[in-house]
Amino acid sequence: MEEKIKGGMAKWLKKDNLLILLLAGVLLVVIALPTEKGGQGRGTDAGQLAGGQETGVRESSGTGFSDTEEYAAYLEKRLEDTLSQVSGVGTVQVMVTLKATQELVLEKDLQTDSSSTTEADSQGGSRTSQQASRSENTVYHTGGNNEPYVVKTLLPRVEGVVVVAQGAGTGTINRNITDVVQALFDVEAHKVKVVKMDGGVNISE
Repeated sequence: MEEKIKGGMAKWLKKDNLLILLLAGVLLVVIALPTEKGGQGRGTDAGQLAGGQETGVRESSGTGFSDTEEYAAYLEKRLEDTLSQVSGVGTVQVMVTLKATQELVLEKDLQTDSSSTTEADSQGGSRTSQQASRSENTVYHTGGNNEPYVVKTLLPRVEGVVVVAQGAGTGTINRNITDVVQALFDVEAHKVKVVKMDGGVNISE
């Protein structure tokens, strides 16, 4: 009897049957893996909490900023690096002022209700009046933390730019600097001031 059992097992454990066993084992492992709950992935994909944390928009751009001053310093450094590559500009320092702080765009739940009423008048006709109302409520993260769901973060716009450049002072250089600033920040020409650098001037102090 024992020999029959061993023979049957040896016959069953052929290459095809072993492959079936292997695939079944892999399937069981996949089923056993933990999966994320539907409500947890939303904040990571599109946004984080509004309390000073970065949103998905800023994470995707790679320029997350903790405050307005940090963002202004980032713009100043990028502009200095760009202008220093322009022919004739030379050493350059920049100061950027911003219009306001960053703005958080929150998720809103919009609800619209409409109704119509038909009334008969004394002349035998009818009159229909329609009414519509719209309401919106801020969407909050689940979990009881009472934090609004942030769709995206709008970084503050540039208000004005001062450029102190070693090569400034000529019409061509000043115009080139102004054109670069306007192209990058979409500011009006009268909000861009270009002056010639004098010795060890440091506008950041």
